Amino acid sequence: MRASSSLPSSGTPPRAGVSAGRPGPTAPRPGIRARQGRPPSGRTVSGVCHGTLGELYQGPLRPDAEPEIAVVSFPVDRHSWVYFTPRAAAGPPPHAPPLGEKSAAAARLFLDRYGLALPPGDWHAHSELPVGVGMASSTADIVATLRCLFRVFSLPYDADVVVGILADIERADSVFLDEFALYLSGRHRVVRRLGPGLGFHTVYVTEPGTVDTAAVTPLLLDHYRRRGEEYRRCLTDLVKGFGSGDPAAVARAATVSAALSQEVLPKATFGSLQAHRERFGADGVFVAHTGCLAGYLFASRPRAGVKSELSAFFRSLGHQCTFARGGYG
Repeated sequence: MRASSSLPSSGTPPRAGVSAGRPGPTAPRPGIRARQGRPPSGRTVSGVCHGTLGELYQGPLRPDAEPEIAVVSFPVDRHSWVYFTPRAAAGPPPHAPPLGEKSAAAARLFLDRYGLALPPGDWHAHSELPVGVGMASSTADIVATLRCLFRVFSLPYDADVVVGILADIERADSVFLDEFALYLSGRHRVVRRLGPGLGFHTVYVTEPGTVDTAAVTPLLLDHYRRRGEEYRRCLTDLVKGFGSGDPAAVARAATVSAALSQEVLPKATFGSLQAHRERFGADGVFVAHTGCLAGYLFASRPRAGVKSELSAFFRSLGHQCTFARGGYG
Protein backbone atom coordinates (compact mmCIF):
# COMPACT_ATOMS: atom_id res chain seq x y z
CA MET A 1 0.00 0.00 0.00
CA ARG A 2 1.29 3.43 -1.03
CA ALA A 3 -0.74 5.33 1.47
CA SER A 4 -1.82 8.63 2.56
CA SER A 5 -1.53 12.27 3.44
CA SER A 6 -3.14 15.63 2.82
CA LEU A 7 -2.12 18.29 0.31
CA PRO A 8 -2.42 21.95 1.32
CA SER A 9 -6.02 23.14 0.94
CA SER A 10 -5.11 26.25 -1.00
CA GLY A 11 -4.98 27.05 -4.67
CA THR A 12 -2.95 29.45 -6.77
CA PRO A 13 -4.00 31.24 -9.97
CA PRO A 14 -4.13 28.99 -13.04
CA ARG A 15 -1.06 28.92 -15.25
CA ALA A 16 -1.25 30.26 -18.78
CA GLY A 17 0.25 27.08 -20.25
CA VAL A 18 2.99 24.50 -20.07
CA SER A 19 6.54 24.69 -21.33
CA ALA A 20 7.05 25.73 -24.95
CA GLY A 21 7.11 22.86 -27.39
CA ARG A 22 5.10 20.55 -25.12
CA PRO A 23 1.40 19.73 -25.44
CA GLY A 24 -0.58 21.96 -23.11
CA PRO A 25 -3.92 21.54 -21.40
CA THR A 26 -6.72 23.77 -22.52
CA ALA A 27 -7.42 26.72 -20.23
CA PRO A 28 -10.42 26.27 -17.91
CA ARG A 29 -13.62 27.69 -19.33
CA PRO A 30 -15.12 30.80 -17.68
CA GLY A 31 -17.43 29.90 -14.83
CA ILE A 32 -16.08 26.38 -14.44
CA ARG A 33 -15.49 26.89 -10.70
CA ALA A 34 -19.08 27.98 -10.20
CA ARG A 35 -20.40 24.83 -11.90
CA GLN A 36 -18.14 22.31 -10.25
CA GLY A 37 -19.41 20.08 -7.45
CA ARG A 38 -17.75 18.85 -4.29
CA PRO A 39 -18.29 15.35 -2.92
CA PRO A 40 -20.11 15.18 0.41
CA SER A 41 -17.90 14.75 3.46
CA GLY A 42 -16.90 11.13 3.99
CA ARG A 43 -17.67 9.98 0.44
CA THR A 44 -14.52 8.49 -1.05
CA VAL A 45 -13.73 9.07 -4.73
CA SER A 46 -11.12 7.19 -6.72
CA GLY A 47 -8.98 7.30 -9.85
CA VAL A 48 -7.54 4.16 -11.44
CA CYS A 49 -4.92 3.61 -14.15
CA HIS A 50 -3.47 0.45 -15.66
CA GLY A 51 0.26 -0.15 -16.00
CA THR A 52 2.33 -1.83 -18.69
CA LEU A 53 4.47 -4.87 -19.33
CA GLY A 54 7.11 -2.80 -21.04
CA GLU A 55 6.65 -2.27 -24.76
CA LEU A 56 5.78 -4.15 -27.92
CA TYR A 57 8.07 -1.67 -29.68
CA GLN A 58 10.63 0.84 -28.55
CA GLY A 59 12.88 2.44 -31.11
CA PRO A 60 13.18 5.35 -33.52
CA LEU A 61 10.07 6.77 -35.12
CA ARG A 62 12.03 6.84 -38.37
CA PRO A 63 15.71 6.17 -39.23
CA ASP A 64 16.89 9.78 -39.04
CA ALA A 65 20.25 11.16 -38.01
CA GLU A 66 18.50 12.56 -34.91
CA PRO A 67 16.05 9.80 -33.97
CA GLU A 68 13.14 10.31 -31.60
CA ILE A 69 12.25 7.55 -29.15
CA ALA A 70 8.87 6.07 -30.05
CA VAL A 71 7.06 3.40 -28.04
CA VAL A 72 4.06 1.13 -28.36
CA SER A 73 3.38 0.42 -24.71
CA PHE A 74 2.00 -2.98 -23.74
CA PRO A 75 -0.86 -2.44 -21.26
CA VAL A 76 -1.42 -4.99 -18.54
CA ASP A 77 -4.35 -5.78 -16.29
CA ARG A 78 -2.50 -4.48 -13.23
CA HIS A 79 -3.35 -1.09 -11.76
CA SER A 80 -2.60 1.92 -9.59
CA TRP A 81 -5.39 3.34 -7.41
CA VAL A 82 -5.63 6.75 -5.76
CA TYR A 83 -8.41 7.67 -3.32
CA PHE A 84 -9.52 10.95 -1.76
CA THR A 85 -11.92 11.07 1.20
CA PRO A 86 -13.24 14.56 2.10
CA ARG A 87 -13.55 15.60 5.74
CA ALA A 88 -16.08 18.01 7.23
CA ALA A 89 -13.32 20.18 8.68
CA ALA A 90 -9.57 20.49 8.58
CA GLY A 91 -7.62 18.28 10.92
CA PRO A 92 -4.32 16.50 11.26
CA PRO A 93 -3.59 13.98 8.50
CA PRO A 94 -3.32 10.30 9.43
CA HIS A 95 0.14 9.03 10.31
CA ALA A 96 1.06 7.42 6.99
CA PRO A 97 3.52 8.04 4.14
CA PRO A 98 2.47 10.74 1.64
CA LEU A 99 1.54 10.32 -1.97
CA GLY A 100 4.61 9.80 -4.12
CA GLU A 101 6.55 12.92 -5.02
CA LYS A 102 5.45 12.89 -8.66
CA SER A 103 1.80 12.27 -7.79
CA ALA A 104 1.85 15.13 -5.28
CA ALA A 105 3.42 17.39 -7.93
CA ALA A 106 0.69 16.36 -10.39
CA ALA A 107 -1.99 17.27 -7.86
CA ARG A 108 -0.45 20.71 -7.30
CA LEU A 109 -0.24 21.32 -11.06
CA PHE A 110 -3.89 20.30 -11.44
CA LEU A 111 -5.02 22.70 -8.73
CA ASP A 112 -2.90 25.48 -10.29
CA ARG A 113 -4.32 24.75 -13.72
CA TYR A 114 -7.92 25.18 -12.58
CA GLY A 115 -7.31 27.74 -9.82
CA LEU A 116 -8.81 25.42 -7.22
CA ALA A 117 -8.33 24.71 -3.53
CA LEU A 118 -8.45 21.13 -2.33
CA PRO A 119 -11.13 20.58 0.33
CA PRO A 120 -10.06 19.10 3.67
CA GLY A 121 -9.55 15.38 3.26
CA ASP A 122 -7.19 12.45 3.08
CA TRP A 123 -5.33 10.73 0.26
CA HIS A 124 -4.78 6.98 0.09
CA ALA A 125 -3.05 5.03 -2.67
CA HIS A 126 -2.42 1.44 -3.62
CA SER A 127 -0.52 -0.10 -6.53
CA GLU A 128 0.06 -3.51 -8.08
CA LEU A 129 2.93 -2.09 -10.15
CA PRO A 130 6.50 -2.57 -8.88
CA VAL A 131 8.70 0.50 -9.17
CA GLY A 132 11.64 0.69 -11.57
CA VAL A 133 11.11 -2.50 -13.57
CA GLY A 134 9.30 -1.18 -16.65
CA MET A 135 5.63 -1.31 -15.64
CA ALA A 136 5.01 2.48 -15.90
CA SER A 137 4.33 2.67 -12.18
CA SER A 138 5.02 6.39 -11.71
CA THR A 139 3.04 7.41 -14.80
CA ALA A 140 0.11 5.24 -13.70
CA ASP A 141 0.26 6.83 -10.23
CA ILE A 142 0.14 10.31 -11.78
CA VAL A 143 -2.75 9.50 -14.10
CA ALA A 144 -4.71 7.81 -11.29
CA THR A 145 -4.17 10.91 -9.12
CA LEU A 146 -5.43 13.24 -11.85
CA ARG A 147 -8.45 11.04 -12.59
CA CYS A 148 -9.28 11.12 -8.90
CA LEU A 149 -9.06 14.93 -8.86
CA PHE A 150 -11.40 15.30 -11.83
CA ARG A 151 -13.95 13.33 -9.78
CA VAL A 152 -13.26 15.26 -6.57
CA PHE A 153 -14.26 18.49 -8.34
CA SER A 154 -16.90 16.92 -10.63
CA LEU A 155 -15.02 18.17 -13.67
CA PRO A 156 -15.23 16.52 -17.09
CA TYR A 157 -12.18 14.38 -17.74
CA ASP A 158 -9.77 16.19 -20.08
CA ALA A 159 -6.98 14.08 -21.59
CA ASP A 160 -5.20 17.24 -22.81
CA VAL A 161 -4.86 18.41 -19.21
CA VAL A 162 -3.43 15.01 -18.24
CA VAL A 163 -0.88 15.08 -21.08
CA GLY A 164 0.14 18.64 -20.28
CA ILE A 165 0.76 17.81 -16.62
CA LEU A 166 2.69 14.66 -17.54
CA ALA A 167 4.84 16.77 -19.87
CA ASP A 168 5.78 18.99 -16.93
CA ILE A 169 6.85 16.02 -14.81
CA GLU A 170 8.40 13.13 -16.77
CA ARG A 171 8.85 11.18 -19.97
CA ALA A 172 5.75 8.98 -20.00
CA ASP A 173 4.00 5.95 -21.43
CA SER A 174 0.57 6.21 -23.04
CA VAL A 175 -1.29 4.64 -20.10
CA PHE A 176 -3.76 7.54 -20.12
CA LEU A 177 -5.24 6.01 -23.31
CA ASP A 178 -7.56 3.01 -23.52
CA GLU A 179 -6.02 1.73 -26.74
CA PHE A 180 -2.64 0.92 -28.23
CA ALA A 181 -0.77 3.86 -29.72
CA LEU A 182 2.52 4.75 -31.35
CA TYR A 183 3.68 7.44 -28.94
CA LEU A 184 6.62 9.83 -28.66
CA SER A 185 7.35 9.49 -24.96
CA GLY A 186 9.64 12.53 -24.73
CA ARG A 187 7.38 14.88 -26.68
CA HIS A 188 4.15 13.41 -25.24
CA ARG A 189 2.58 13.11 -28.67
CA VAL A 190 0.38 10.37 -30.10
CA VAL A 191 1.69 9.66 -33.59
CA ARG A 192 -0.84 6.99 -34.49
CA ARG A 193 -3.68 5.29 -32.66
CA LEU A 194 -3.60 1.51 -33.12
CA GLY A 195 -6.94 0.59 -31.58
CA PRO A 196 -8.11 -1.58 -28.68
CA GLY A 197 -8.77 -4.73 -30.69
CA LEU A 198 -5.83 -6.94 -29.76
CA GLY A 199 -5.10 -8.79 -26.54
CA PHE A 200 -2.58 -11.36 -25.39
CA HIS A 201 -2.09 -13.85 -22.62
CA THR A 202 1.36 -13.46 -21.12
CA VAL A 203 3.80 -15.09 -18.77
CA TYR A 204 6.73 -12.99 -17.59
CA VAL A 205 9.50 -12.65 -15.04
CA THR A 206 11.15 -9.67 -13.40
CA GLU A 207 14.93 -9.81 -13.45
CA PRO A 208 16.97 -8.24 -10.63
CA GLY A 209 17.96 -4.59 -10.78
CA THR A 210 16.55 -1.34 -12.15
CA VAL A 211 17.37 0.80 -15.18
CA ASP A 212 18.12 4.53 -15.13
CA THR A 213 16.30 5.56 -18.29
CA ALA A 214 17.88 9.03 -18.46
CA ALA A 215 21.39 7.57 -18.18
CA VAL A 216 20.91 5.05 -20.99
CA THR A 217 19.13 7.39 -23.42
CA PRO A 218 22.36 8.46 -25.25
CA LEU A 219 23.27 4.76 -25.70
CA LEU A 220 19.83 4.03 -27.10
CA LEU A 221 19.97 6.91 -29.59
CA ASP A 222 23.38 5.77 -30.87
CA HIS A 223 21.99 2.25 -31.25
CA TYR A 224 18.95 3.55 -33.15
CA ARG A 225 21.21 5.38 -35.60
CA ARG A 226 23.18 2.20 -36.28
CA ARG A 227 20.12 -0.02 -36.62
CA GLY A 228 17.68 2.46 -38.14
CA GLU A 229 16.69 0.33 -41.12
CA GLU A 230 16.00 -2.77 -39.01
CA TYR A 231 13.83 -0.70 -36.70
CA ARG A 232 11.98 0.78 -39.68
CA ARG A 233 11.06 -2.68 -40.95
CA CYS A 234 10.08 -3.81 -37.47
CA LEU A 235 7.77 -0.84 -36.91
CA THR A 236 6.22 -1.24 -40.37
CA ASP A 237 5.44 -4.89 -39.64
CA LEU A 238 4.02 -4.04 -36.22
CA VAL A 239 1.68 -1.36 -37.58
CA LYS A 240 0.54 -3.69 -40.37
CA GLY A 241 -0.20 -6.37 -37.79
CA PHE A 242 -2.38 -3.97 -35.81
CA GLY A 243 -4.07 -2.79 -38.99
CA SER A 244 -5.02 -6.33 -40.02
CA GLY A 245 -5.93 -7.43 -36.49
CA ASP A 246 -3.27 -10.15 -36.57
CA PRO A 247 -1.89 -10.84 -33.07
CA ALA A 248 0.69 -13.32 -34.39
CA ALA A 249 2.15 -10.65 -36.70
CA VAL A 250 2.27 -8.15 -33.83
CA ALA A 251 3.98 -10.76 -31.63
CA ARG A 252 6.61 -11.45 -34.31
CA ALA A 253 7.40 -7.74 -34.62
CA ALA A 254 7.55 -7.39 -30.83
CA THR A 255 10.10 -10.23 -30.79
CA VAL A 256 12.26 -8.39 -33.33
CA SER A 257 12.10 -5.21 -31.25
CA ALA A 258 13.07 -7.16 -28.12
CA ALA A 259 15.99 -8.79 -29.95
CA LEU A 260 17.26 -5.41 -31.16
CA SER A 261 17.04 -4.12 -27.60
CA GLN A 262 19.32 -6.94 -26.46
CA GLU A 263 22.24 -5.24 -28.18
CA VAL A 264 22.17 -2.29 -25.80
CA LEU A 265 20.13 -3.33 -22.71
CA PRO A 266 20.28 -7.13 -22.59
CA LYS A 267 17.96 -9.31 -20.50
CA ALA A 268 19.63 -12.38 -18.99
CA THR A 269 16.65 -14.63 -19.76
CA PHE A 270 16.07 -13.49 -23.35
CA GLY A 271 18.26 -16.13 -25.03
CA SER A 272 16.51 -18.96 -23.18
CA LEU A 273 13.11 -17.49 -23.99
CA GLN A 274 13.96 -17.36 -27.67
CA ALA A 275 15.40 -20.87 -27.69
CA HIS A 276 12.30 -22.42 -26.09
CA ARG A 277 9.54 -20.30 -27.65
CA GLU A 278 8.36 -22.95 -30.12
CA ARG A 279 8.41 -25.64 -27.44
CA PHE A 280 5.72 -23.76 -25.51
CA GLY A 281 3.79 -22.59 -28.56
CA ALA A 282 4.32 -18.91 -27.74
CA ASP A 283 3.65 -16.41 -30.51
CA GLY A 284 6.43 -14.06 -29.46
CA VAL A 285 8.74 -12.62 -26.83
CA PHE A 286 8.37 -9.19 -25.24
CA VAL A 287 10.54 -7.13 -22.90
CA ALA A 288 10.50 -3.88 -20.99
CA HIS A 289 13.10 -2.27 -23.23
CA THR A 290 14.39 0.07 -20.52
CA GLY A 291 13.28 -2.13 -17.63
CA CYS A 292 13.73 -5.61 -16.19
CA LEU A 293 10.81 -7.62 -17.61
CA ALA A 294 10.87 -10.41 -20.17
CA GLY A 295 8.20 -12.90 -21.16
CA TYR A 296 6.11 -14.73 -23.73
CA LEU A 297 3.13 -13.56 -25.80
CA PHE A 298 0.27 -15.98 -26.51
CA ALA A 299 -2.59 -15.11 -28.83
CA SER A 300 -4.63 -17.90 -27.18
CA ARG A 301 -4.82 -18.81 -23.51
CA PRO A 302 -2.24 -21.49 -22.61
CA ARG A 303 -3.70 -24.70 -21.20
CA ALA A 304 -3.16 -25.61 -17.55
CA GLY A 305 -0.52 -28.20 -18.46
CA VAL A 306 1.44 -25.65 -20.50
CA LYS A 307 1.27 -23.21 -17.59
CA SER A 308 2.77 -25.85 -15.35
CA GLU A 309 5.57 -26.47 -17.84
CA LEU A 310 6.20 -22.75 -18.19
CA SER A 311 6.37 -22.31 -14.42
CA ALA A 312 8.92 -25.12 -14.14
CA PHE A 313 10.94 -23.66 -17.01
CA PHE A 314 11.16 -20.21 -15.43
CA ARG A 315 11.95 -21.74 -12.05
CA SER A 316 14.88 -23.54 -13.72
CA LEU A 317 16.12 -20.09 -14.74
CA GLY A 318 15.86 -18.94 -11.13
CA HIS A 319 12.63 -16.95 -11.40
CA GLN A 320 9.03 -17.08 -10.24
CA CYS A 321 6.83 -16.33 -13.24
CA THR A 322 3.58 -14.39 -13.36
CA PHE A 323 0.61 -14.90 -15.70
CA ALA A 324 -1.33 -11.80 -16.75
CA ARG A 325 -3.64 -10.55 -19.47
CA GLY A 326 -2.11 -7.87 -21.70
CA GLY A 327 -3.65 -5.52 -24.26
CA TYR A 328 -7.34 -4.74 -24.67
CA GLY A 329 -8.97 -7.32 -26.96
